[in-house]
Amino acid sequence: MRIAMIGPFGFHPNKTMRARALGLARALVRRGHQVSIFMPPWQMPAEADRAWVEDGVAIRAVPLHGGPPGIARRLLQETLAWSPDVAHCFKPKAYSGLAAWWLWHWRRRQVRLVVDTDDWEGAGGWNEIAPYMPWQKRFFAWQEKWGMVHCHALTVASRALQSLAWAHGVPHQQVVYLPNGPGIPAPGSRAAARRAALGLADRPTLLLYSRLFEFDSQRLVDILQRVRANVPDFALLLVGAGLYEADAAAFRQQLAAADLQSHVVDVGWLAEHETPDTLAAADVGVYLMEDNLLNRTKCPVKLADMLSCGVPVVGEAVGQVPEYVVHEQTGRLRPAGDNEGIAADLVYILQNPLFARALSFAARQRILLHFSWDHLAERAEKAYQPDEV
Repeated sequence: MRIAMIGPFGFHPNKTMRARALGLARALVRRGHQVSIFMPPWQMPAEADRAWVEDGVAIRAVPLHGGPPGIARRLLQETLAWSPDVAHCFKPKAYSGLAAWWLWHWRRRQVRLVVDTDDWEGAGGWNEIAPYMPWQKRFFAWQEKWGMVHCHALTVASRALQSLAWAHGVPHQQVVYLPNGPGIPAPGSRAAARRAALGLADRPTLLLYSRLFEFDSQRLVDILQRVRANVPDFALLLVGAGLYEADAAAFRQQLAAADLQSHVVDVGWLAEHETPDTLAAADVGVYLMEDNLLNRTKCPVKLADMLSCGVPVVGEAVGQVPEYVVHEQTGRLRPAGDNEGIAADLVYILQNPLFARALSFAARQRILLHFSWDHLAERAEKAYQPDEV
């Protein structure tokens, strides 16, 4: 089967196309399909008009000429010139949403249209925090709802999105639950060396691998102060710098005000090949999620990344988190907002290395058995099959 994947943006700085689309595409190629990814890298214009192959997946970053109409036209032209059997449009907004609209109106009898949604864009979702113009918010919200119901099949990354799709009238059999697998490869054997290089030595190490928008960072600072009271020599390994600089700056100020800076080892954003061993250098991770619509509908790739690297996670039981973090098996779960309980769980795991190692092994096994892209590709294939007459 020839499967074209269409994105609204390139591989950077947003991660949907690299972590989700490419992860799925690689697995589909291993299953014998031909897969090509088409995307307009408007946030990284230096990457435009490039073509390359990764692990058997043909990737095309289309030119950025002619403004939005010209880019959308080129995206469609190159996709159709490849003669796909299936067009899988990721995040039905902006350019990929325009491609889906055109394909549904003019080619739905020749090309099977599958739409993918991995979070909620409209009211209560990304529109609440993204710096869009008012007209963009209205347009993206319309595209999202239109794309859900105008496709042959809909793949959704979370149970909450599955319920929203049903509530918008999408037939149950057209909705395929397709959660996220890891967005990075498995770690090698260099975690201990990486730990030493970071100066962590034997310090109990807590990992924060986050874009910082999912929670109130002052809550995290409160949790860290509670951890310090019980584990005075703990280290906080920060991977990633936050989605928005204002959030990152506010968090740094809060850490300084709480006199926690001496505990911080901040490596910022890392190249993909450096990330697995860096994550695996930690003893436990924390994953906070306020209980809101945006968090309930998203499926955090970073959570899958941590667990696949053998990092047990203490998380808040919001949205998809309980599907990945199984209480007392791959980490511990607390209700959203239970700062005291989260801190107590982090302290317990940091102080009990045998328990941490058992959680670590189970975390890797759960991702391998239930959330590897090779396993998830079987679900995607159901969305690609022609409807029964």
